[in-house]
Amino acid sequence: MKTNTLLLSALILVLVSCGNNPKNTNKKAETIEEQTTATTMEEKKLAFNPAALGEEPVLDIKTSEGVITIKLYKETPLHRDNFLKLAAGNFYNGIIFHRVIKGFMIQVGDPASKNPKPGARYGTGGPGYTVNAEFRPQYKHKKGALAAARQGDQVNPEKASSGSQFYIVENPETCAQLDGAYTVFGETVSGFEVIDKIASAATDPTDRPVNDIFIISITPAEK
Repeated sequence: MKTNTLLLSALILVLVSCGNNPKNTNKKAETIEEQTTATTMEEKKLAFNPAALGEEPVLDIKTSEGVITIKLYKETPLHRDNFLKLAAGNFYNGIIFHRVIKGFMIQVGDPASKNPKPGARYGTGGPGYTVNAEFRPQYKHKKGALAAARQGDQVNPEKASSGSQFYIVENPETCAQLDGAYTVFGETVSGFEVIDKIASAATDPTDRPVNDIFIISITPAEK
């Protein structure tokens, strides 16, 4: 069994910053009509309207192993709104659980893991930004807690969260050491057996499941 120290180090990310593409000064300015058309097309791509959900939205994370239903906290609005934005834009669709550690947690959210290559190691990708930490003492790393991954303290003293990578607690005892250091922004409502099933998957030396486990979609929970 891996020690708590190894478990903690396994969670720390080394995220790669994304550079901004230089503007093409030769490109003609879009007309208002073109801009409106582009905006309308973008809106049509949304899986749901985040603004239509309540303060504590309940969502279904549909995975290849089953459905995990989660609730997002109103007390962590930055993380809640960012998660909703990404989910509505289908950001997570097709992304694999790239780090799975039985007796600890399951981690997902690297966009580079879409169409994954055999043997490739993932965990450094993101949307190109971070989210300010929102530590709330009432929210601990309990079973099924939803928390944001992040870079280590040496390069990230403010403990800012990854813009997209998150993990779900499988074992609260080993994850308790992360309380107050990683933002917990939601919890599992149902589907605990799916968390356990994913956590029990056979993995390679980098903690990636041998058989890819992926998110199909994240949408408002079915009533």
